Amino acid sequence: MQATRVQDHREFVFDDRDFRRVCRLIQAHAGIHLGAHKRDMVYSRLARRVRALGLTRFSDYLDRLEADPDAERQSFVNALTTNLTSFFREAYHFDTLVEHLRAQPAGPLSIWCCAASTGEEPYSIAIAACEAFGTLNPPVRILATDIDTGVLQTAQRGVYPLERVASLSPERRRQFFQRGSGPHAGLCRVRPQLQALVEFRPLNLLAPDYRLAGGYAAVFCRNVMIYFDKPTQYQVLRRIVPLLAPGGLFFAGHSESFGHAQDLIVPCGRTTYRAAGAGPSR
Repeated sequence: MQATRVQDHREFVFDDRDFRRVCRLIQAHAGIHLGAHKRDMVYSRLARRVRALGLTRFSDYLDRLEADPDAERQSFVNALTTNLTSFFREAYHFDTLVEHLRAQPAGPLSIWCCAASTGEEPYSIAIAACEAFGTLNPPVRILATDIDTGVLQTAQRGVYPLERVASLSPERRRQFFQRGSGPHAGLCRVRPQLQALVEFRPLNLLAPDYRLAGGYAAVFCRNVMIYFDKPTQYQVLRRIVPLLAPGGLFFAGHSESFGHAQDLIVPCGRTTYRAAGAGPSR
């Protein structure tokens, strides 16, 4: 009876079985592990899809998703991925990146940002690269990927409200952004030279083959692994670590640790890692 009363205030029927199905499907599709405390979040985000499809029950939506996953999977994943990001989040990593890039041999360098979200992180990487080499055309190319195709569209546009860059120094805002005027007042745009350093591409870290050439001087995989259970984390690391160049750095989020994967990566700084047995980075 209590479960029924809980449904009374909701637009759509959403019971324990529905939530368990959502948890199973999102873990299978994207590796995301949802705890019981995420139930209200799941309802609020997926209710938009149930409504858009003209359905009345979550079970009908999940039946449709399972019957024809290709038609709805991306919208399902986009709805349930979390995209909390900012420019120069965990700023100490970018100081480390600048030092690392300056120590590399001459030649083009590749960096991979595994969770690009709306673009603030890969553009921060691009700014750090420009500052490392003192030019808007550094010998660096950045691959920025995300499972959420919606946020990648925002990232490619490179247009942000001014408050998103308010924490940056006036010098950085002037050098790397163009301020909008007229109908674009209150917005800013990443300068074209910065955008040219970044390629955005959809990629699911659960894919069996990323189809990447590797040789990355640095891989940013920050605040992604916290959504995976330990076996999934290990599985993903087994795919990423071989893509690092000799001495390449792997950057993780401040709340992520990989004691269960010491055969793959070892710490070499503040939430910074290198491949196990690779020796110190140059």
